[in-house]
Amino acid sequence: MSPFSQNHQIFVLFLVLTVLTCHVMSRRLSETCTSERHEKWMAQYGKVYKDAAEKDKRFQIFKNNVHFIESFNEAGDKPFNLSINKFADLHNEEFKALLTNGQKKTHKVEIATEALFRYDSVSVTDIPATMDWRKRGAVTPIKDQGTCRSCWAFSTVATIEGLHQIATGELVSLSEQELVDCVKGDSEGCYGGYVEDSFEFITKKGGISSETYYPYKGVNKTCKVKKETHGVARIKGYENVPANSENALLKAVANQPVSAYIEAGGYAFQFYSGGIFTGKCGTHIDHSVTIVGYGKARGGTKYWLVKNSWGTEWGEKGYIRMKRDIRAKEGLCGIATNALYPTA
Repeated sequence: MSPFSQNHQIFVLFLVLTVLTCHVMSRRLSETCTSERHEKWMAQYGKVYKDAAEKDKRFQIFKNNVHFIESFNEAGDKPFNLSINKFADLHNEEFKALLTNGQKKTHKVEIATEALFRYDSVSVTDIPATMDWRKRGAVTPIKDQGTCRSCWAFSTVATIEGLHQIATGELVSLSEQELVDCVKGDSEGCYGGYVEDSFEFITKKGGISSETYYPYKGVNKTCKVKKETHGVARIKGYENVPANSENALLKAVANQPVSAYIEAGGYAFQFYSGGIFTGKCGTHIDHSVTIVGYGKARGGTKYWLVKNSWGTEWGEKGYIRMKRDIRAKEGLCGIATNALYPTA
């Protein structure tokens, strides 16, 4: 073998070793950077793990979630973004088990098309082009359900807070905990529940307590109010929006905040941080939210303005804009399948 050939082979081997070394160092550097991000994230959210094994498990999930979020944003092919939030050390299945509704909406959905709809005669052309009930003083600040699967109670309360303000001009924060503790039937507090059961309970009881009188604890407690007492805000009942009609839903939201069941268990929903959500989701509804408005983005995309109950660090300070007027009659994530509102 000529000296030139030997030198060439040595040079090639050197390059290969250099590349491999750089690759290993890059991986270690990336691992170190991600570990530092995890430590900062833990400090930010006050996370403490029971032992080193649990911490390592959570770090691996955190690392995978960070990779998913960064890859999604780098693709830049969606009108919304994702970000690391307080759910970043949860696998998606864990997230769904902790944050979405434990109940299955079956028999409740079946009655949606039978209900009276008071806005049926309203023409879509006669309602405002945009609506934001926050600007009209009918929406309380974003709340946080914690790890209690009580989204149904928060959605119920938000609609009654809105209706009460529209009727009286007074915005009062009402009690989700009363519903968690006291609503029976198919609803089971922090194990999941139904907005319908809540409306029926409040109607029969004669009102719902204020947040001040009956503050939120985020766990199942013993019901502490009597049927006839502490009715700060009252309703006469509730009505369903005709199912599978975004136009009917639009008419209702133009007049008051509306509760809606949606499918919210996907990875994109878990880490949504801003923009108009168009993520993959179906109609296996597992979460209750409150539609507090609608509008149109600069590019012409129509959206629903939705109040969630996962705190202000999720989404757009606790809100999500979901694409409106899609081809599927059920609406994005099933938002038009089973919506309802209280009546005064």
